[in-house]
Amino acid sequence: MRLLLIKFGAIGDCVMAVPAAYAMHQAGYDVDWVCGLAAAPVLQLYPWINLHVVDDRALLRGSFGERSRAILDLWCVLMKRNYDVCATLYYDSRYKLLALPVRAARKVMLSKKDRATMLLPGRHHTDEYARIVSGRKDDETSTPLAPVQVTGLLPSPLAPVEGSPRIVLVPGGAKNMLRDDALRRWPVESYVALAKLLLSRGCEVVLAGGPDDVWTSPSFAAVSVMDLIGKLSLVETLSLLDSAAVTVAHDTGPLHLAGITRTGLVTIFGPTDPHGRLPQRSGCVALWGGEGFACRPCYDGRDYAPCSHNGCVRQVTPQMVADEVEGLLAAAREGRTVPPRVVAPVSTSQMVFL
Repeated sequence: MRLLLIKFGAIGDCVMAVPAAYAMHQAGYDVDWVCGLAAAPVLQLYPWINLHVVDDRALLRGSFGERSRAILDLWCVLMKRNYDVCATLYYDSRYKLLALPVRAARKVMLSKKDRATMLLPGRHHTDEYARIVSGRKDDETSTPLAPVQVTGLLPSPLAPVEGSPRIVLVPGGAKNMLRDDALRRWPVESYVALAKLLLSRGCEVVLAGGPDDVWTSPSFAAVSVMDLIGKLSLVETLSLLDSAAVTVAHDTGPLHLAGITRTGLVTIFGPTDPHGRLPQRSGCVALWGGEGFACRPCYDGRDYAPCSHNGCVRQVTPQMVADEVEGLLAAAREGRTVPPRVVAPVSTSQMVFL
């Protein structure tokens, strides 16, 4: 049996789709995956995935000629094989063109009108991808799928500091070649304040992010952190996250990268719903700001509410995050398992568990 997945990115979306592919692989399917250049280094770490890498920049932002060549090259590969299932994990009907020549017994694409192929609100995207790809009915009982952790990573590019737990902060992100989702980002000044708090508690603080995140670095100039933003490859970043006691990020690709490593994870959410995105494994905590906001969550899968103050994520304070980090560190010292959970920070003295 053969499965074809068409999913380019963003990286976080690809990572959330991996458990669905793995479940099909365990059910006996050979898995082919059409992905973009950005997500390829991560998906290559799973040897059971047969990758077809496409220049997604040419496909999505190139000239008419560049787009046409990218599509034709892909067609030449896909039309040579027969599939039992072809799943195009996009709502945008233009992606349907990519699967046009594919011969498959069942073709499926995300739909805003058909409940069977819709990512249902309030459900985790990982489980929804698995339901849609497998063809399972949405009222059938299923076990939540945890991230498929990567193995065989190289040692961390940064040697450990004896006696100081490593905390990785990801102050940038929430941006790809098509859009900048600034409303998802926790303010960089909050990350700076958090770094100072963690340093005062004896932690080693390391900054991580891609080349597009270097704009955040000057804000930390007066803080004793190790700045690796834009200096590591994607796979090296995974190794760094794997070496961290805890990683702190908002709703962005590195959040999901952290989910497939062993690091503890504290995340900050606002306009998006963490119930659909927080990795479903132990040691993961989401602080969901905006409790009581009529507009939360405002992200509908495509657009956000018109907002300039970003009040929901700003409701999460550095002290709240530092306390959650300390909680995960304490649990690790004591050998306790911390189930994944979503916390609504109403005030510094009151928390609502959802």
